[in-house]
Amino acid sequence: MTIKWNKRFEYPASIRELINNERHYSIDNQKLPSVTTILQATQSEEKKASLKQWQNKVGVDNAENIKNVAANRGSIMHRIIECYLLGQNHADLSDEGQRAGMMARTIVEQGLEGCMDEIWGTEITLYYPNLYAGASDLAGVYEGRESIMDFKQSNKLKRREWIEDYFLQLAAYATAHNTVYNTNIQSGTILMCTKDNQFQKFTVSSTEFQKYMWEWLRRVDKYYDNMAKMGAK
Repeated sequence: MTIKWNKRFEYPASIRELINNERHYSIDNQKLPSVTTILQATQSEEKKASLKQWQNKVGVDNAENIKNVAANRGSIMHRIIECYLLGQNHADLSDEGQRAGMMARTIVEQGLEGCMDEIWGTEITLYYPNLYAGASDLAGVYEGRESIMDFKQSNKLKRREWIEDYFLQLAAYATAHNTVYNTNIQSGTILMCTKDNQFQKFTVSSTEFQKYMWEWLRRVDKYYDNMAKMGAK
């Protein structure tokens, strides 16, 4: 894969910190809640109940272990992909690291090679002034469209209707990018690999993407409304 970089934009440095056990980003003297913090804080009651049901089914301790193992595997996978895109070598010889390495190669070979036209940045901090911030895995031109991309690991194959929060993440990052850098990103792609190396690609664009952008802004409003109500108590 020949990587074409176009460093059109200067992305800000940031510091992540916990405030009331919620992840925030410190950018230009602003402490902004993360995209994932807002999504978690505004989950539907149905989704909360589904998560609780799963925890009860597998056991609370086991559920926590499953999440931690998956998070560690995902972190290694992301690091390997990022280093590849930057032209650097990175290897993790632990058992989990080798599994994550295979997953990273699958995403590169099946999701990026021949599709990634131009890279603006990888592991970039994006923010909407005074509202929120987050870190996108990749921004650039993908399959001919200005796009935001995220890499995901999974324990099993996903159905499209199960990953709406991932589409909201893409919409959040695109909205921030468009606001700060005057771009017109209307497309996002999730590149996903399971722990047994099955690849999936999910793309959302045009009218559907705009729907997620509006839904994301509704969730932001809900988050700050809830914060205001808590502060008033």
